[in-house]
Amino acid sequence: QVQLVESGGGLVQAGGSLSLSCAASGSTFSRYGMGWFRQGPGKEREFVAGISWSGSATRYADSVKGRFTISRDNAKNMVYLQMISLKPEDTAIYYCAGTRAVLSTIRSDYNSWGQGTQVTVSS
Repeated sequence: QVQLVESGGGLVQAGGSLSLSCAASGSTFSRYGMGWFRQGPGKEREFVAGISWSGSATRYADSVKGRFTISRDNAKNMVYLQMISLKPEDTAIYYCAGTRAVLSTIRSDYNSWGQGTQVTVSS
């Protein structure tokens, strides 16, 4: 499995921007589809964004489409989530995840998970 560590979470005002990073190690990063999930208070962990092995294909949850951008740099073993126009409902713990599938929106397809980083959006 690939080991994943998220960073970049914090407190931001509604309408603001924040960028998250995920550092991978321990496996062949370029052969993992990568995704971001989030879990708000009292909610199930939900898919946010995914990116294919090469970065050529992406998928987004409807709730973040047009506001969030996922990207990856295979040379650096890094995946990123750029978030703009943040809303209070974006408040959650954000998790980086890896799958052996090329790209997936399904939680059960992911077999590597980071520890999570807290994003709080104030109104």
